[in-house]
Amino acid sequence: MIKEVGRLNIDDYKTLDAQVEKIFRNLDKNKDELAAKQIYELGNTANYFVREELGKRLAVYAGKGNLDKICGDFLQDFIYGVRATGLFYFYYKYQDSPEHIIKTLEKTYESVPWESETICFELWKRFPDVMREHMPLWAESDNEKKRAISMHGMENIAAKNPQYVLMFVGRLLDDESEEVQKKISHILTQVGRVRPIQTYTSVKRWLRDADERRFHTIWQTLKKLANIFTQKSKRERGNDFISITQRTVMEWKKDSNPNVQNMGNKLGSVIRIRNKANAHR
Repeated sequence: MIKEVGRLNIDDYKTLDAQVEKIFRNLDKNKDELAAKQIYELGNTANYFVREELGKRLAVYAGKGNLDKICGDFLQDFIYGVRATGLFYFYYKYQDSPEHIIKTLEKTYESVPWESETICFELWKRFPDVMREHMPLWAESDNEKKRAISMHGMENIAAKNPQYVLMFVGRLLDDESEEVQKKISHILTQVGRVRPIQTYTSVKRWLRDADERRFHTIWQTLKKLANIFTQKSKRERGNDFISITQRTVMEWKKDSNPNVQNMGNKLGSVIRIRNKANAHR
């Protein structure tokens, strides 16, 4: 038996390989129903790693059996593990065709959220140009989950394309969805770590006419950056992020805009408190 939880060991891989060989033989003999049943039984598991490894192994099939049809039907199954197995099959089979993968994700971003997010993260890393083409359309969706996942993995281009990321996030800044707001905060934190000047410049602009919701979203981000600041400051005194953040706080405290000034005071206060707490550890 393949383990129900955790990463697979050598024996698990051997068992999985043996089962996949049987599946391929049945497909070659036009026994699609039997092959589908075998895949179903293996994919019906709570173990993420089994689902991924099964999908990956199925993806190399080069016979005449209609595995695309079988796994395509699995995407609509009521069992989560079976849907995830189908998704991984298409991801690994078409991993060099990002447009195909994105079309598959259109069917799974709600029904297979964890694996869909994992794949989006990899697509932003491997195919940023394709994601820049498709994700703005997702960001305009009426579905909040689709808008949220449009940003997932965008931190992979934060260092090289901070302005693109900040512009993208800026368009969703006032989104009423809590899920979207959480994703915005996460992405802004990641950009702020590697490109603080650009991030603080955009944040200051957004603060000037911010309502309560936008102010809250930005504050959640800056609190995370403050935590990073106090962690790094003890061991990386010369780090650009540290000096830029210090200078930004001082400038914002003196700004004529009340939102900017308020944020500068709040950020300075939390940094001071956390630094003091660190000093007593």
